[in-house]
Amino acid sequence: MANKLLTSLTLMASMTAGAAFAGGHIEGAIKARQGQMQLYAHYLGILGGMARGNADYDAAAAQAAADNLLAVASLNAGSLWPQGSDMDSAEGTRAKAAIWENFPDVGAKSMALTSAAANMATAAGTDLDALRAAMGDLGGTCGACHKAYRGR
Repeated sequence: MANKLLTSLTLMASMTAGAAFAGGHIEGAIKARQGQMQLYAHYLGILGGMARGNADYDAAAAQAAADNLLAVASLNAGSLWPQGSDMDSAEGTRAKAAIWENFPDVGAKSMALTSAAANMATAAGTDLDALRAAMGDLGGTCGACHKAYRGR
């Protein structure tokens, strides 16, 4: 629990510090976080394809995708979210300004994603049933954040 609290506080402090960093770097921050989201989508696509039966289950490939997903989810991405990089203030983003209005919720959602990714990393290489069981929580964490903080 203490580790989760520390992670949440680090995320919130990083997001707040990102405002000072932002200056002329907002466009770069938006592109970098979109790159992070593309990595999430890539690894989730591999795992989801196996879970849905659109791709054959491959324990090694599933484990690699899950491990990489966990690595991406574990990044301190606070500098990718400077204040003023929302869809009302900047071009090329769907982030809602509400992100910066509710840091505790954003931190909790980030911790939930990291936890679900860790569970997937434990399950993915075990067997297809374990991978499928871990997909629901993982997808749910993505959806919870997107529903609250992603527009259009």
